[in-house]
Amino acid sequence: QVQLVESGGGLVQPGGSLRLSCAASGSIFSIAAMGWYRQAPGKQRELVATVTSGYTNYADFVKGRFTISRDNAKNTVYLQMNILKPEDTAVYYCNARLRTTSTSIFYAYWGQGTQVTVSS
Repeated sequence: QVQLVESGGGLVQPGGSLRLSCAASGSIFSIAAMGWYRQAPGKQRELVATVTSGYTNYADFVKGRFTISRDNAKNTVYLQMNILKPEDTAVYYCNARLRTTSTSIFYAYWGQGTQVTVSS
């Protein structure tokens, strides 16, 4: 069916950078939007950033530090994270709202998550 595979997480010092990638594969007909969410221990999952055709949206706490981009030809979304802070520590999840070849309805799909830890 559809798979979202994330990569790029890891351990980084405060002030450092990481780049997350998420590739969608399978019987994809069209992708309406892709994005990143995160969930820290004991907290609810929250939106980080989303990208549609030409439009991006960011949570206030990442504006000016994170940049989301999308490669439509590769069905891949990226999250460049700069000036990382300890409070950015979380599991980061990729999300895609897409339509497969077997339906006319757009559904949301999730990746398995990738851990980002910001610590000295």
